[in-house]
Amino acid sequence: MRVLVTGSSGLIGGSLVPALASDGHEVLRLVRRPPRDRTELAWDPAAGSIDPRTLEGLEAVFHLAGESLASGRWTRDRKARIRASRVEATRLLANSLARLERPPRVLVSVSAIGYYGNRGDEPLTEESPPGTGFLAELTRDWEAAAAPAADRGVRVVHARLGLVLSSRGGALARLLVPFRLGLGGPIAEGRAWWSWIAIDDVVEVMRFALAPESMRGALNAVAPEPVRQVEFTRALGAVLRRPTPFSVPAPVLRALLGEMADEMLLASARVLPARLLAAGFRFRFPELGEALRHVLRTAQRARAAGVP
Repeated sequence: MRVLVTGSSGLIGGSLVPALASDGHEVLRLVRRPPRDRTELAWDPAAGSIDPRTLEGLEAVFHLAGESLASGRWTRDRKARIRASRVEATRLLANSLARLERPPRVLVSVSAIGYYGNRGDEPLTEESPPGTGFLAELTRDWEAAAAPAADRGVRVVHARLGLVLSSRGGALARLLVPFRLGLGGPIAEGRAWWSWIAIDDVVEVMRFALAPESMRGALNAVAPEPVRQVEFTRALGAVLRRPTPFSVPAPVLRALLGEMADEMLLASARVLPARLLAAGFRFRFPELGEALRHVLRTAQRARAAGVP
C-alpha cells in the first residue's frame, strides 16, 4: 500500500514507519520542514497549508502529529497550541483528504483515553460517554475534526492511546531516572487506574486497523489489564530491582503542574480494549511486568548496538 504518516519522527512514528516499510508498504512522511527527498511531503498545520495534489494516490493515512501534552505546565497559550496542533491540524488533513479525486481507504488518527476524563473505578469501553475537563473536551473535538474524511467515505479509526511504554520517550522514559536512583514511589495514594500499552502493541494495533473493513470509529489502544498506579510503581521497581519508598503528595503535584497534574497524573481511567478483543486482536504484552521487562531489554540491546 501507499501509506502516509504524520508525526513520523515522534514516539509512535519512530517505531511505526520502519514496521510499515518492513511489511512492504511505500511509506511517505508529511513533514513541517522542507522535504529532503521524494518520500517526504510538506505541510504547515499552523498556517493551514497543504497541497492536496501531493496526497493523490494514497491508500492509507496514519495521523500521529500533535504537540506533547506533558512537556510543560498548561498555560493558556500552551493549551491553545495543544488544541491547534490536534484539532485544527486534523481538520486540515481531513478536509484535504476529502477533496481528493480518489481519497484513501482508511485514516487511522491517534486520539487519547483522556476522552473519558477522571472516572474512578468505572470500567470504560468504547461505548462509554466522554468525561469532563480539558483533555476530555480536547479529545472529543480532536476526533470530531476528522469528520470531513468520514463523510467522504474514508474509513476513520480513532485509536485512543493509553500510557505508551517505551524507553525512547513518553512518561516511562521520564520515570526511569528517579526510579533507577531509588527515588520512585506512588503518586498521592496510588489508587488511580493507569491504562497502559507497550509500544510494540501500539504498532500492532496500527497494523491491525488497516485490515478489517468493519473497524471504524473509536478503538481503545490499551492493554487488557489496567493497573492501579501503586501497582505500576511496584512493577517498575521490581523490574529495575530498586526500592520505591517515596510518594508524591497530590498538593505538591498540583503546585508544580497545576491543571495538568489533575488530568494526567491523578486522574483515574480504567479503560478496556473491548473492540480490539472482540475483533480477535492478540496482545503481545498483555501483562505489565512482562511489558516493562521487554521494553527495558530492548533499550539495553539498542544501546549495546550503538543505536540512539
